[in-house]
Amino acid sequence: MLRKLLTQTSSRRLLSSGIPPLFSKSSISPFSSLSSSPEPPSSESTTVEHPGTTISVDRSSLYTPPDHSHESTPETELVKHLKSIIKFRGGPISVAEYMEEVLTNPKAGFYMNRDVFGAQGDFITSPEVSQMFGEMIGVWTVCLWEQMGRPERVNLVELGPGRGTLMADLLRGTSKFRNFTESLHIHLVECSPALQKLQHQNLKCIDESSLEKKVISSLAGTPVHWHATLEEVPSGVPTLIIAHEFYDALPVHQFQKSSRGWCEKMVDVGEDSKFHFVLSPQPTPAALYLMKRCTWATPEEREKLEHVEISPKSMDLTQEMAKRIGSDGGGALIIDYGMNEIISDSLQAIRKHKFVNILDDPGSADLSAYVDFPSIKHSAEEASENVSVHGPMTQSQFLGSLGINFRVDALLQNCNDEQAESLRAGYWQLVGDGEAPFWEGPDEQTPIGMGTRYLAMTIVNKNQGIPAPFQ
Repeated sequence: MLRKLLTQTSSRRLLSSGIPPLFSKSSISPFSSLSSSPEPPSSESTTVEHPGTTISVDRSSLYTPPDHSHESTPETELVKHLKSIIKFRGGPISVAEYMEEVLTNPKAGFYMNRDVFGAQGDFITSPEVSQMFGEMIGVWTVCLWEQMGRPERVNLVELGPGRGTLMADLLRGTSKFRNFTESLHIHLVECSPALQKLQHQNLKCIDESSLEKKVISSLAGTPVHWHATLEEVPSGVPTLIIAHEFYDALPVHQFQKSSRGWCEKMVDVGEDSKFHFVLSPQPTPAALYLMKRCTWATPEEREKLEHVEISPKSMDLTQEMAKRIGSDGGGALIIDYGMNEIISDSLQAIRKHKFVNILDDPGSADLSAYVDFPSIKHSAEEASENVSVHGPMTQSQFLGSLGINFRVDALLQNCNDEQAESLRAGYWQLVGDGEAPFWEGPDEQTPIGMGTRYLAMTIVNKNQGIPAPFQ
């Protein structure tokens, strides 16, 4: 069955627009400066060679892009809103609250009103790099479904589906396995009306009944539902959850060690009417999560820490997922850029594929932070004794073990030269900076990309054993 999945070439989305962009959110250092005037890096460039192609990546303008300015500009509605919150509180707000407003404010949040993905947007994600990513996630879901005993109904949930590209490629890749696709009820957790419309379009949805609000994806004949939160997704049936580049957008609290002990980093308005970082004068409610997170760190880790970044919403989401999987069966796959250790200081902002200041023009740039994978593991295990957590492993290991090498070989047999070049470039961007098992590429190939920066972890019901490829 696995080989059949990997070698199918009909009804596939072949990329034909040339080499995909090389800049992704994962390209950013997890320790980029949070000050209002970061030091620019040296103006050196790196040359990366692909078969038949030379790509030069210029790092000189990452921290000081040409369109970045501190000159006075008319205040946006979001800036006015943030300042009114700070004024009403009579003091600063947490970094987490600032981040949540910037990304998901209903009227002016970064994600709420436009398409921010791809070469024409602000950053690129793995599903946009190559169809093979979504197809490999499809292989994972089918294998776990088989391991679960082929249940007749399954809720397939994706958190933060973006354009819907991953889900569309998953459904195309598994469409010939009718028993699997007929069992699916797709649930997309998405708060952005603009992105919901894109997902509806890319999944080729048909509104069968306006009265019952029944929507069917014509890609595999599966019903599709939209929700604002995971809690809204019906329970009581086995659930498969995909969280790809979702955790990195969840709000984080930041703490800094000072002479007064650990203080939370906050956002305030200075005398110049600009946003600035300040330290809390006393412990904040989020400090309870700080103490909890630090109990999971080793004494050596705690001793060397000067900064700590914690996401209570990530912990709460993980516990909700674990409880559901523990009671109903199923599993969750989490893929994101992060670390298998406590996170120090990683919050970053991207606008039009360039680094920008975190506090500059809120709502116009993406904010994201590295994912604390040990925190996910501990949160899941605390929430339910009926789940087991496996990983993390690198994205390169994950995709390679699922057979992306066989898949790219099969696709290369049925495409023209331009498509072949795009497929190879997309492959190396997905697995680069790491070794994918069984791949025998050219010796002179210099891999770059997301292969080691992204990690994969799974949470599954204990009764189902260990899922592929985590055995």
